[in-house]
Amino acid sequence: MIDSALLVEARDWLDQDPDPGTRGELGALLARVEVGDGEALTDLDDRFAARLEFGTAGLRGALGAGPNRMNRVVVMRAAAGIAAWLGAERRHVVIGYDARHRSADFARDSAAVLTGAGHRVSLLPGPLPTPVLAHTLRRLGADAGIVVTASHNPPQDNGYKVYVGGSGHDAGSQIVSPVDAEISAAIDAVGPVGALPLGEDWEVLGADAVSEYLDAVTALVPDGPRELSVVYTPLHGVGGRVLSEAVERAGFAAPEVVVEQFEPDPDFPTVAFPNPEEPGAMDLALAAGEAHGADLVVANDPDADRLALAVPGYGLLTGNEVGGLLAEYVLDHTSGADRVVATSIVSSSLLGKIARDRGVHYEETLTGFKWLARAGAPGQSRVFSYEEALGYCVGGDDGRPVADKDGVSAALVALALAAEARSRGRTLVDLLDDQARRYGLHLSDQLSVRVRDLSEITAAMRRLRAEPPAAFGPLKVSGVVDFADGHVGLPPTDAVRFELEGGTRGRVTLRPSGTEPKLKAYAEVVSGVDGDIAASRARGSELLSELMTAVAGVVRG
Repeated sequence: MIDSALLVEARDWLDQDPDPGTRGELGALLARVEVGDGEALTDLDDRFAARLEFGTAGLRGALGAGPNRMNRVVVMRAAAGIAAWLGAERRHVVIGYDARHRSADFARDSAAVLTGAGHRVSLLPGPLPTPVLAHTLRRLGADAGIVVTASHNPPQDNGYKVYVGGSGHDAGSQIVSPVDAEISAAIDAVGPVGALPLGEDWEVLGADAVSEYLDAVTALVPDGPRELSVVYTPLHGVGGRVLSEAVERAGFAAPEVVVEQFEPDPDFPTVAFPNPEEPGAMDLALAAGEAHGADLVVANDPDADRLALAVPGYGLLTGNEVGGLLAEYVLDHTSGADRVVATSIVSSSLLGKIARDRGVHYEETLTGFKWLARAGAPGQSRVFSYEEALGYCVGGDDGRPVADKDGVSAALVALALAAEARSRGRTLVDLLDDQARRYGLHLSDQLSVRVRDLSEITAAMRRLRAEPPAAFGPLKVSGVVDFADGHVGLPPTDAVRFELEGGTRGRVTLRPSGTEPKLKAYAEVVSGVDGDIAASRARGSELLSELMTAVAGVVRG
C-alpha cells in the first residue's frame, strides 16, 4: 500500500527543486510509483525515509533527488543553515570545490544563498585541491570556509565540508561539536528553497589564490639535495597541475605523470575505487614507476588532501610508515622545546616513541584532522600531525599553509626527504629499517567491513563491548580501552581498543567510519629486530597476517 504522506512529501520536494535533472528523475520515479511499481516505491522510500545528516564531516552521500541524496535542494538548505549560523552580521565565507559531478553547481548555489543572506563570498577560480581552500581561508582571515568534495568516495557521491575561520587556536580547521549540531538545527529551520533570497554579487578569486598557496607550501621545504626521479598520479582528481607546479617551484625536476589519470575526470575510469589505499588503484602508477626507473611514486587522492608513496621494487608504504618518516624529517629540520607532534587513536604507536626520543610534546587525538588540527596548547608549535589514512600536516603554527591534512605540501616534504636519502645512497626503505632498529618494528594494517544497514555496525560494537574476545589469533587480549565515555581527556567517541600481548605487543582498534557505511579495524604488531631486518620483517608480516585473519573473524561475528 502506498503511503500517502510519502507521496505528499515527494511532490512538495519536486515543487521546490530548481534543477531540471533531479526534478525529471523524481517525477519519473513518482509516475512509476503511481502505477504500482514496487521497486520504484522502495527507491522512493529510501530517498525520503531519512535525510543526509549534517555532522562534523558535513554532508556526504550519493547524488540524486530527495533529502537522503546530494542535490541542489540539500545543498541550498545547508548553505542557508550556515548563513543563519553565521548570524545577522555580514560575514566572509570562502568556497572551494573539486571536479566531481555537480561540484561547481553546488558551489555556485552556496554562493548565491550566502550572498542572498547578506554575507560576503569569495569563490575559488575553479576545481582545486581542498588544501587550497583551507589555505585561502586562513590567508584572507575569513569567518568560514566551505568545500564541495567527496574526497576519495565512489564517483556517484559528493559531499560538503565546513571550516571555521577567525584567529583562534582552531582557525582554519574543520568544524567539531557543538558547531555541527548548531548548523544542523539551523538547516532544520530552513523552509522551501524557492523562498530563499539569492544573490549574485560574490567574488571569484583570481589565479593568485593558487600562487599564494604554492608560495606557502614550497616555503616548507628546507634547502638540500633535489636530485630525484618521481612518477606522479592525481587519480583523476584536481591535484595534477597544482602538485606538478609545486614540485618544480621547490626545485625538483618535473615528475613523470600517469597520463591516463592526470586530467580530472569525475567518473574515475581507470580505477574501481579512487582511493590510493584500495587494491588496484595504484597499479598504473606502480607500473610507470618501474618502467621509468623512478626513485619514488607519488599519488594524491581526488581532492589532493591525502598522499600515498611507493618505492619501485618495494611497493606501497603504509600511512603509518610515511608518518613516522616525515615526523623524523620534520623534527630534524625544526627546533624548539615547545614543538608538538600528534596522531590519532587508530594510528601507530611509533610517533609517541619518536617524540619521547626527541624530547618534544606528543598528543593523541580522536580520528580526523578536525581533531588533529587542534592538538597542542596555545603557544606550542604544532610542527607535524598525521593519521594512518594517508593524511599529513607539516609546518609550525606560524608557517603552516593549512590547519588540515594537505597532500601537496606533504608530497614536497616527502620528496625532500627522499632526495636527501638518495644523496647518501639510501632509499625510504632503508630509513624504515633504521627506524625499526631504533624503536622496534611497527607493522600495521586495517580492515573495513562495508554494510548495507548501519544497525549492523551498532550491533557489532555492542557485542564486542559486552563480550570482548580473549584473544585475536596468537595474541591474547591484555586490556580493553573503551573510548565511549572519553579517555585521558579525549571527548567521547564510538571506538574500542584491545591491547594485545603474546611474545609480541600489539593492539586492535575498532570504530565505525565517519563518512561511509563501514566498520573499520586497525591493527598493529610491535616486535624487536634481531639483527636480520629482512627476517624480522618476514616474521612480523606473518604475525600481522594471522592477526588480521583473526580480526576479520571476530568483527564479522
